[in-house]
Amino acid sequence: MKEVTLMRKGSIAAGSVLWLMLGACSHQRTAQKDLGPSKLPPPGPPAVAMAIDPNLKARAQSQLEAAVHWPDEIIRAHALEEVKQLNTPNADQVIEAALGDSSPLVRKAAALAAGELQVRDAAIQLNQSLDSAGLSERMAIIFALHRLGDTSHSHEFERTAQDGDLHIRADTSLMLGMLGEKSAIPILVVMLKDREDAVRLQAAEALWKLGDQRGFDALVEATISALPTDRMIAILGLAEPRDTRVLGHVEGGLTDEFAEVALVAARAAGMLGSDHGYGVALIGAKSVDPTQRTLAALAFGAMGRTDAQPVLARLLDDANPDVKLAAAGAILQLGKKG
Repeated sequence: MKEVTLMRKGSIAAGSVLWLMLGACSHQRTAQKDLGPSKLPPPGPPAVAMAIDPNLKARAQSQLEAAVHWPDEIIRAHALEEVKQLNTPNADQVIEAALGDSSPLVRKAAALAAGELQVRDAAIQLNQSLDSAGLSERMAIIFALHRLGDTSHSHEFERTAQDGDLHIRADTSLMLGMLGEKSAIPILVVMLKDREDAVRLQAAEALWKLGDQRGFDALVEATISALPTDRMIAILGLAEPRDTRVLGHVEGGLTDEFAEVALVAARAAGMLGSDHGYGVALIGAKSVDPTQRTLAALAFGAMGRTDAQPVLARLLDDANPDVKLAAAGAILQLGKKG
């Protein structure tokens, strides 16, 4: 799961897929999901504007800073995603330091962040690491260098699009979508027919980011897949370009039978300016499952309602480090929006 978690969010994450495949991964495809009668999502209270609590914001910042140095490499990688999404004042320095991390996973996350934020001071370090990096990390470095103006290695994505490892192919789709260049569409269209769901869905998301209708159609079809993970990726992928015309497809997931899917739908709806998933997130925040509590915190952050602060304050004190980090990121998003 370590490589898969860094495929999105995204961005997980992605990134759009970052933190997305934390749960529902053991369910196997059997048939298309039975839609059944339409339902309404659990109601949430009306929004009430609240001032941002400076003490809560300071606690959240401290938690994020701690997570960057956490012993678990996955937490450190997730923390870099939050640093990138928030574009914190010290983001460049944090990312440059992480490029020298002992973990290839963390270095990969740092390279992706350096590319997305165009951290120009990282160029020398990225070039120095290129030849010694494993393929997955090398791709992230090539992505970063491309974003910084050095496209001399970018042709390698044509080869990795056909690699025998599905994670490499999925990463290729992810990065081609993140580059935002329509010249990648022919490669992604071929990948849309890949034998693996993960690759097809990542290619679909990338195509939709590039404005290609074929990507949109594939994602909409996947929202009724029998596999919960497919539905999660599709819903978040639809929301990624922030096109509010897809809100109906996204909010359809708020009543999904799997709590993880409904929570991802709440987050995706929040990305599109809707808080109709607030009730879903309130339920998820009380779950005994840390995955659901994590996804609830991410949803609150996307919705941006300042009255979520009491709930997020409790999640910030959670025993699970992923939950704590997600809550910290959500609180700091509220601070930026406030």
